[in-house]
Order: sequence, then C-alpha cells, then structure tokens
Amino acid sequence: MDLAYTEAEEEFRARLRAWLAAVLPGLPPKPSPDDWPARRAYDTAWQRMLYDAGYAGLHWPVDAGGQGATPTQHLIFLEETEKAGAPYVGANFVGLLHAGPTIAAEGTAGQRARWLPPVLRGDEIWCQGFSEPEAGSDLAALRTRAVRDGDDYVVSGQKIWTSHAEVADWCELLVRTDADAPKHRGISWLAMPMDAPGITVRPLRTPAGSTEFAEVFLDEVRVPVRNRVGAENDGWRVTMVTLSFERGTAFVGEVVACRRTLDALAAEARRNGRWDDPVLRRRLGRLNAEFRALWRLTQANVGESERTGGVPGVGGSVFKLRYSGARQELYEAAAEVLGAEGAFDLDREWVLDRLSSLAYTIAAGTSQIQRNIVAERILGLPKGR
Repeated sequence: MDLAYTEAEEEFRARLRAWLAAVLPGLPPKPSPDDWPARRAYDTAWQRMLYDAGYAGLHWPVDAGGQGATPTQHLIFLEETEKAGAPYVGANFVGLLHAGPTIAAEGTAGQRARWLPPVLRGDEIWCQGFSEPEAGSDLAALRTRAVRDGDDYVVSGQKIWTSHAEVADWCELLVRTDADAPKHRGISWLAMPMDAPGITVRPLRTPAGSTEFAEVFLDEVRVPVRNRVGAENDGWRVTMVTLSFERGTAFVGEVVACRRTLDALAAEARRNGRWDDPVLRRRLGRLNAEFRALWRLTQANVGESERTGGVPGVGGSVFKLRYSGARQELYEAAAEVLGAEGAFDLDREWVLDRLSSLAYTIAAGTSQIQRNIVAERILGLPKGR
C-alpha cells in the first residue's frame, strides 16, 4: 500500500496553503461557542468563501455540485485547514458531512439539484434527527411514525440530541413507515423542512453551557413523499451510508487538531517542569504515536474508499473507536500537565473541547456499537442473539 502523496497532490496542497495564508488574517473574530445564531452566520460565511474559491464539496461528484477531487485531496484539505487554524465546519457539519454526501450517493437528480447547492454555498443548515428517547444506542428502535396521506407523510414522534436543530433549515429524519415490519426494514429517510407546522424545538443546555443539541417534538408534521431519499422502508440501508460518512471522514480533521493540542501540552510540560516525570513523558509519547497511527489509518481508509466508489467502509468504525478513546485520554493528560484546576482556567472554547471529549465514546455510535461492527463485519465473528 502506497501512502505517499503524488506530485499533483502536493501541488494542490501548495495552492491551498497559499490561499489560506491570504484569507485567514482577514477573518473576523470567532463568536462565542454558546451563541449558535452567531455561529451559524460565521460558519456559513466561511463556507461561502470556500465555495467562491472552489474548495466547497471538493470530493463530491461534479454532477452533485462538487469539484470531483479525489478523497486524498479532500484529506489534504482537512489536514491543511486544521494546521492553518481555519474555521471548523461548525453549524455546517450535518449538511456537509452527513446529509449532503448521503443525498449525493442515494438521492435522485431532482433531490441533488434542490438540496446540495445550498449546502455547498452555506445558504442552508441541516440538523440530524436520528436519536430518540428510550432507544439508547439501538438506532433502529425508533418510534417516530410517518403515515402516508396522499402525497405527504404525516409524522409524529420525538427526537433527542438533534444536532444544530436550533438554527437548522432542514432535518435528516429517520421515521418508521411500516410498524409491522422487522425493525430494521420498516424505516425511511426523509428530508424535513424545519419551518413546517407542528415542529417544536427545545434547545438542550449541556454541562458545558452549549445548546448544540435540542429535543424536537413532531405533531402531525406533513413532509412531502418526494422528500424521501431512497425507497420506502429502505431507510436503514440509506442510514448506513450516512453513518459510513460520519464515522469514516467526519472526524478526520480533528485528528490534526488533537496533534496540535498534544504539541502544546508537551511545550507546557517542558515549561512548568512536568516534563521531568517519566510516566507523563511516556503517556504523551504514546498519544503521539496513537494520533500518528490514526492519521495513517485514515489514509488507508481513504485509499480504500477511492477503490470502492467514494463511500467509506467499515474501517471507519475502527477509526471512530480508537479516535474517541484517544481524544478522551488527550484531555486527561492535559489535566495532568496543567493540574485539574489549571485545565479549566483556560479560554472558554478549550473548556468546551475538554468537556465534549467525554461524549465522543457515545456520539456517532457508542464504542460498544463500534466493537460489534468490528467483530461481525471485519473479524467475521457470529452475531449475538
């Protein structure tokens, strides 16, 4: 396996670096991480700059509005933007990394034309309506129902941990369209407009103070049948495409950010004398090796997706499992370097990163779910009863 970059890919990297060096100094200050309306404005403005410069939807197909670049060029984009300290995808996360790629892969020509250009331009924000109360980690245990009524589905139920619902225009929504079918076969994937009558959004304030999530109540919300992506009752398969993108590529750029944080911790340990502790040095060294290995694993997964049509494979579960654990350990090491009080005496965004690391072994499928996927689909072990 060749993990080296080609001459053309290095030329792409050089052009991107030059563009970032030219535009980043002129950006306004980032808004408070607690102010999601302001964050939406900031994140969508950055997305528009990427679009105008030809860097939006880099690896999306040209007929989906993308640039038709290779997944490796996308990887270079993620690496260089993180290294340069460019704005994170933020409020555009679900649209660009979940719903958009899913519609590009599974949507009709009309659905691509309607939903993808506004995502790439930063005109519309999406939220994720997958999780439900009492379902736990069993995503297929959803109860939200959609009953066909002419050209509409009438949707009733409740979603929770709905990312970015407070500022979203659209929701990628999982609903049960056949209550009598086996639970993985009676599901459909809908695009629901968030301004439809019958939708109530209640932001959830996390222990970190952010309202990134919300609970969403659906009371006979009418969603056109034409908004269904994939066939009726085939939504579980479409969902697996969404989750493949989420686990395979959505967290990739964060590995670079973690390596930058690790370098900062090592520098601080040298400054405050903690570097003299051999146990701490060993821990930071092992984390450094872990994040470097994760980057190589990402390159291998991207190479595999290039050979299989662009949809990440189950290797994304290995990445997600290892990355979420390493991220938590990084911030535990930070507390060791800085002291428990010092770790919370930094700027607000850093504290949010510290607290959010605790959720990474739950978000996007728990570590237990990832272990099951690895056991069954990579190692070929029998399914549990």
